[in-house]
Amino acid sequence: MEEFITLSHGAGGRQTADLIGNIFKKHFANKDFTPDDAAVLDLESKKIAFSTDGFIVSPWQFAGGNIGKLSICGTVNDLACMGAKPKYLTCAMVIEEGFKVTDLEAIAASMAATAAEAGVNIVAGDTKVAGKGQVDGIFITTTGVGEIMDGVRTSGALAQVGDAVIVTGDVGRHGCTILLERDEFGIEADVTSDCAPLNQTVEALLLESKDIHVIRDATRGGVGTVLYEICDQSQVGIKLNSEAIPVDDAVKGVCGMLGLEPLYLACEGRLVIFAPQSVAGKLLEVLHRMPYSQNAAIIGEVTSEIGKVIVEHSFGGKTILPQPTGELLPRIC
Repeated sequence: MEEFITLSHGAGGRQTADLIGNIFKKHFANKDFTPDDAAVLDLESKKIAFSTDGFIVSPWQFAGGNIGKLSICGTVNDLACMGAKPKYLTCAMVIEEGFKVTDLEAIAASMAATAAEAGVNIVAGDTKVAGKGQVDGIFITTTGVGEIMDGVRTSGALAQVGDAVIVTGDVGRHGCTILLERDEFGIEADVTSDCAPLNQTVEALLLESKDIHVIRDATRGGVGTVLYEICDQSQVGIKLNSEAIPVDDAVKGVCGMLGLEPLYLACEGRLVIFAPQSVAGKLLEVLHRMPYSQNAAIIGEVTSEIGKVIVEHSFGGKTILPQPTGELLPRIC
């Protein structure tokens, strides 16, 4: 293999075959991985979830992960939010001419390790090489299929007045990590992305109770954007307890210096869950036993004030969580 990706690696000839064989097949090999035009798969379920997502994070490597790990977590978590057990993934890569082959292999290895943790197979894909300057390093798109668990129905349109609002961990770490990696502000802080596959967490929750109305992956736009989306979909309001919202001290410090709201910074390993108060305590117990949700918390409840996200403060005051405008942090996922 050459040291750098060249246009010939995307031309469909020997170099393309070498790239696929020496990197992708090497790391992604499984019983369903195919060199044919499409994978032939077994799905017994009558109901499936199907999702696709693109990833263009800059920089491609960051504390706690890289674009490869992110691409697997993103689609696995989207499927899990619909109550599905992820089964198969495909991935398409657009690689910039001049990208280091060793970096590409590190990305592929990370994808393979994350897929193995999530219990999902990468079964097919596509590779394109773009000219220098046409792509910022590497772009990845993953598509996934999962089988919906029996008796499960989740949707942003199903929130009900009185539901508890749960977050599965401290908020804003991925967005803060990417901001620090760019080193545009000269801030040093010990922050690591929360990037993680959460399908096993969701499965454990649904085995405890299928009476869960909403599960949402709080990625781009963070928890705050998710809350407003659910308000709109379900025609409800939300009341938050500011003291209950978990935020890492380092993230809180960075946000304080830059005037950012942690609720609007991206997460890549956090879920927002809406469930009846009667099961919320049990769900929290389950979350505290799982590896990526040990500081999960109930942060509020659903109200009848349609479209409003109200934050209650310890000093007794109430404020409306302002909706963000424009782009807080570009290229975070």
